[in-house]
Amino acid sequence: MGVGFIRDKLEIKFLILYIASRVIEPLPAAGMQELTMCDEGIDYFAFSECLADLVRTEHLRLTEQQTYCITPKGMKNSAICESGIPYSVRLRTDRNLAAYNKELLRRSQIRSRVEPRQDGTFTVSLSLSDDRDDLMDLHLMVASHEMAEDLAQRFQASPEQLYAAILSALYHGEEEE
Repeated sequence: MGVGFIRDKLEIKFLILYIASRVIEPLPAAGMQELTMCDEGIDYFAFSECLADLVRTEHLRLTEQQTYCITPKGMKNSAICESGIPYSVRLRTDRNLAAYNKELLRRSQIRSRVEPRQDGTFTVSLSLSDDRDDLMDLHLMVASHEMAEDLAQRFQASPEQLYAAILSALYHGEEEE
């Protein structure tokens, strides 16, 4: 292990539980690794071993979607043990968690889906919501799968821009009448 504030596997387990108890949805292994590897004292092999141990001891559960979620047992032990995490590591982890949770929330508010139709065309469904309600739910028919995927990706990159353009087009059309 490198030089860091985390000194042993027990502290790594405390950190993993701390993260799992504060993330807004179950984490895939890569997300858990990204958030946990915030200290020089943690290496990949120790992290992997600790994550597997926490699943084996039923502190975490591996879901069918291959994501990790905390169990009631893990939540209880996390609350008891979080003071065992070095303060500077907790501060760094809290900043990382805030950014990660913000990204998860944004992803849940911006959705796109491509579905084939019986006639060989595709439907691209695009939706945008805020904290309270759906702002837009748009379904477009396109000729090819490539076009559908391209539209879905473009929407994911800047949904607010499309929303504003649609409103502008609708209001601009009203002004010309």
